[in-house]
Formats: sequence, C-alpha cells, structure tokens
Amino acid sequence: MAEGIDAEKERAMKKILLIVNIIILAIGVCGGPLILRLYFIHGGNRVWLSSTLQTAGFPIILVPLTITYIIRRRNFSSATTTNDKKPKMINMKLPLFLASSFVGLLLGVDDYLYSYGVARLPVSTSALIIASQLAFTAIFAFFMVKQKFTAFSINAVFLLTLASGVLALHSSGDRPEGETSKEYLMGFIMTLLAAALYGFVLPLVELVYKKTKQEITFGVVLEIQFVMSLAATIFCVIGMSINHDFQAISREARNYELGEATYYVVLVVSAIIWQLGFLGSLGVIYCASSLLSGIMIAVSVPITEVLAIIFYKEKFKAEKGLSLVLAAWGFVSYFYGEYKQAKQIPIEPTPEPELTQIHSVLEP
Repeated sequence: MAEGIDAEKERAMKKILLIVNIIILAIGVCGGPLILRLYFIHGGNRVWLSSTLQTAGFPIILVPLTITYIIRRRNFSSATTTNDKKPKMINMKLPLFLASSFVGLLLGVDDYLYSYGVARLPVSTSALIIASQLAFTAIFAFFMVKQKFTAFSINAVFLLTLASGVLALHSSGDRPEGETSKEYLMGFIMTLLAAALYGFVLPLVELVYKKTKQEITFGVVLEIQFVMSLAATIFCVIGMSINHDFQAISREARNYELGEATYYVVLVVSAIIWQLGFLGSLGVIYCASSLLSGIMIAVSVPITEVLAIIFYKEKFKAEKGLSLVLAAWGFVSYFYGEYKQAKQIPIEPTPEPELTQIHSVLEP
C-alpha cells in the first residue's frame, strides 16, 4: 500500500516538473526570437554574435546545479544507512560528456543557421518556418527512438504543421525594405535548414538519454545542458573570432539606435531567455518525449506572431488568426489523447526494484 502511494507521489512530482519545464520552454521560445529581432532591427548585424547569445547563458545553469547538489548532500547526511556513495558535484561520465559535446556542436551550427535567417526575415516569417521542425522531429523520433504515435498525436502534428503552412500563404509580402530577393531567399533556406537540424537534435537528445549506460536524473540533465551549451558557445565564439566580431562589438554598441546601455541589456537578456528555452526543451524531453518538446515549440509560433504584432506592429492578417485556432486545436488534441491514454493505464502497486528506480530518476 505504501509502495503504491509513493509511486503515485513520484508520478505527481514528475507531472509538476513537466509543467514547470513547459512554462520555461514557452518563455524562451516566444521571447528569444523577439529579443533577437530587436537586436537586428535597431542596428545589430553580427550573425555570429547573435548565434553565440543563444547558448552563452549557460553559466546560469550552475545555480540549479548547485542547488541540486546541496539537496543530495542533505539527503545523504540525513539517511539512516550509509550504503549509498557520497554525492558528487559532477555525475556525468566520459561517454555521456562526449555525446553531449557532439550534440552541442550540432546545436552551434543550428544557432548560426537560425541567426542568419532571423537577420533577414521578419519574426512572423522566421517563426512559421521554424515551426516546421515539428514535422522533422516527428520523422526523426519515429526512426531514432521508436516514437509511438496515436490518432491524437498524429492529428496534433498535422494541425500544427498546417497552422505553420497557413502563415506561409502571404509571407512573400513580408520582405523587409531594402533587402534583395536573393538575401530573402537565403534567409528562408537557412532558417528551414535550422528547423530540420533542430528537428534532428531533439530526438538525438532523447536517444542519448536512453542509450547512455549511466542513470539519468534531473541533475544529470542539467549537466548535459551545461556541456551542450558550452560546446555550442565555443563553436560560435570561434566563428566570432574568425569574423572579427569582438573588435566590432564596442563600435556597434555606440551606434545602436536604442543607445549603448540598451545594446548590452539586449545581449544579456537575449542570452538568459534563450538558455531558459533550452533548459525547458531538455526538461520536457526528460519528463515526456522529444515529440512533446517539438509540439510545444510549434504551439508557440502563433503566440510569437501575436507578440510580434503587439511589439513590432506587424499586420494581423486573417491567416494568422486561423493559424492560432489550428495551433490551439492541435495542442488540445495532443493532451486530450494523453489524458485518455493515462485513464486506460491501471494504477498498480510498484514492485520494490522498480520503486527504487523511480526514486533515482526523480531525485536531483
């Protein structure tokens, strides 16, 4: 009886953790493109710098990492038995470190592709292209992690992809003034490549979780994010050095339309918001799946559209309203399917070995 109660409590805690990560993901995915576009439209033109900002906020991960370490130390000190090993600050082993570093390099490439596109496309256009990553995520997840699809999840993927397609109906009229057709086309292609690559990265992270031979706790997830972001940042910093961006930052700041102080505020806030989005993305994969992470990113597209209309005075066309309705429909469809599936699973007392495993997964 006690085992069943403990298992139910663990499931409830994981649901709470999932909700928190979804909120963090939404903040990052909606806020990131808006702040990044703010950098470009007021005088910023450094693509490698904006690429670096997407992962340069990784030092803030040290805060939750330290907190989880303190919690582990306290739990160890208060334990009645001493069979467990003394908690370590870093739990990541070499194979997981190497895998995380490789994924981080791919993430650095994706950051550059995305920044190149955002520099040349309006928020509305770049957001709708990025939403196409859901289709790529679904395909890669099916082959890489054997993602199981239900009628509801297939319907959600279809509706959310359709919502992005609807936005594309009049995107050709969004080309910024003074930009050539070739520049606009290159921005479109690079953003589409960024969507495809990110659609590959999400299932790849889930595959790393499943294939690694060490236990994956939320603390280890934070370590994975730290290493991935560090690798991506190093990749982009090398690009900045080759492009001589470091010498140009002070000059760009002085000429920034909103002022030099605002320039640096935009850079710092951008780095923090992007890191929150990345943390939420990995957290959703840990608590659920890469497919759900992709769905949440796709759902954010119409929201980003609305925010772009409010802050950047972009036109609210009929297709944007239709896209918002389709995205909401797809969102509800997915979670209704999850709700029905959860009701069909009987709650049974968890055997002792499995209960131990559940605890180990959810501890910091």
